[in-house]
Amino acid sequence: MSSKNPCISVCKFTDDTCIACGRTKPECKAWKKMDKDERREVNEQAAQRLKDMKGTAKRKKKKG
Repeated sequence: MSSKNPCISVCKFTDDTCIACGRTKPECKAWKKMDKDERREVNEQAAQRLKDMKGTAKRKKKKG
């Protein structure tokens, strides 16, 4: 997995986890100070969080 920043500039948090990139607030804050291995680990965890969130997400109905 890459150590590239997964941020897509949406930054909306639910239960301390960004719904766009899957990182927690502390991970986002510490990102610039992390080394490549730490970033890879965070990216792996974030990807798993996103996967888990999509399984439990509910879509909002459009108003007609």
